[in-house]
Amino acid sequence: MKNRHALVLGATGATGQELVKLLLEDPNYDKVTIFVRREVDLQHEKLNIHVIDFSKLYEYKDLVKADVLFSALGTTLKDAGSKDKQYLVDYTYQYEFAKMASDNGVSIFSLVSSLGANENAAFFYPKIKGKLEESVKLLDFKTIQIYQPPSLIRQPELMRSGEKVSVKLFKKLNSIGMLKSLKPMSVTVLTSRMLRDSHTTQNDRIITYKPVDIFN
Repeated sequence: MKNRHALVLGATGATGQELVKLLLEDPNYDKVTIFVRREVDLQHEKLNIHVIDFSKLYEYKDLVKADVLFSALGTTLKDAGSKDKQYLVDYTYQYEFAKMASDNGVSIFSLVSSLGANENAAFFYPKIKGKLEESVKLLDFKTIQIYQPPSLIRQPELMRSGEKVSVKLFKKLNSIGMLKSLKPMSVTVLTSRMLRDSHTTQNDRIITYKPVDIFN
């Protein structure tokens, strides 16, 4: 599968940054387009950068055309400032972008969700992640790949102090055989798997990958 075009949403986040790096190195992709809120200091002959207003997504519909859409957009309640603003980022923007891609004939949708995502969850974060999963499953993509990673080990410069503590705790518990299903995962492991799967022909239209599936 040569001469492919990938779109990346959430390219400035930890997962998105690593994904863009891998895509630019992959000879099967000769064009990578990212959509960002502000200018980024990144240049490459294969890279196209669109600075957009996410509150007016449908103004950019004609740009949302490619072979694959990778969506790694996300925020925290603390960074967003309110549940309504987090909902915009983690559900509304991603769903609207996916809908445009589907309408434009993009074949593959690759979504970074979260372990425990469930639209019926009692807690807000897994609830909106689950709602997004169920919503995009109704869109007309040929293939939908959903990844539910555990806690992610981000690039050192992006790790928050709380994340460093939780990763150390989980690693210690894992070493004595506890909570192995919650073993922290590096963004490199996750994105390498996403890239690999984007090249693979699958029998099922919708596949959800749990941590054990991503590690394998």
